[in-house]
Amino acid sequence: MDSLTHTVLGACLGQVIAGKKIGKKAMLWGAIANNIPDIDVITSAWMGQADSLLAHRGFTHSILFAILFSPLIALLFSRIYKKTTMQFEDWLFIFASGNLIHILIDSFTTYGTGWFEPFDHYRVSFDLFFVADPFFTISLLIAAIALLIMKKNNPNRNRWAKSALTICILYFFFAAYNKHTIDANVREQLAEQKIPSNNLITTPTPLNNFLWYIIAKNDSGFYVSYQSIFDHYKHLNFTFHNQNKNLLDSTVISDPDLKKLIRFSKDYYVLNKIDNQIYFSDIRFGQISGWNNPESNFVFRYILNKDANNDLVIQKGRFEGSGKKALGELWKRMWGK
Repeated sequence: MDSLTHTVLGACLGQVIAGKKIGKKAMLWGAIANNIPDIDVITSAWMGQADSLLAHRGFTHSILFAILFSPLIALLFSRIYKKTTMQFEDWLFIFASGNLIHILIDSFTTYGTGWFEPFDHYRVSFDLFFVADPFFTISLLIAAIALLIMKKNNPNRNRWAKSALTICILYFFFAAYNKHTIDANVREQLAEQKIPSNNLITTPTPLNNFLWYIIAKNDSGFYVSYQSIFDHYKHLNFTFHNQNKNLLDSTVISDPDLKKLIRFSKDYYVLNKIDNQIYFSDIRFGQISGWNNPESNFVFRYILNKDANNDLVIQKGRFEGSGKKALGELWKRMWGK
């Protein structure tokens, strides 16, 4: 999830865990604890694009990291703040819960989280949320602002924090129900339309949990579609995207980044040749306004050429569909048709 979500979630957790002992400082340390796994962005800044994709949400997002790091920092804080009522167990609760909840909610997104690093490179992804979901974050943000304004001895502080956390839990079940509903209909439509598929991904489109992006995989490519939970019909129009593995000639295969990109994409990628350049698209991250134009480019595109400026290509894809018109079209499509 995004940094704002981690911050306000951590602040609310900090208040519940230690607000009565150290006041508003509990929000600060809770917010920091919930952002610690993202220290990997510092090291990835010196890496190439392909390496940084694998470094982010790698070891610092693992269960092992949480187990090793949390007691050490808890011990440090228990010594620094030994004149307070906070004990080692309190600090351990703050930092262990912050680390573990961070990697848990990150795994709800499509990017994938390396829970089992360094022993296993498998990335856990439940595809329940988009990386930034205002509907998930809003109650936490409101509560965090209210907690900053309230006096530290206000008896309602924990009530605000617990209410926001409860709303998040309820939203999680709402998202899980949406995914179950969408998955069931997609499987029904694939069978009805006699579309061969050996794997399936359904994940929300940007900034919401109502309009879902659908990928049905088979041996030669991917069938892509979109469905809102508010749509008045079950029929899905699929667009086929050929994986084009035939473009992996000897020159492309020798690219040192290719294996890393394939591993990162979990084999959900397509190749396209444009102006004598091979574009690698990780299709899990969706298309640029694909709910309006099923033939549009995928957001994540990488040129398999050592001289290519791939930072520019990827950033262009991320922001190309984020203008006022595109967001208005997304908002309209979210509510069904």
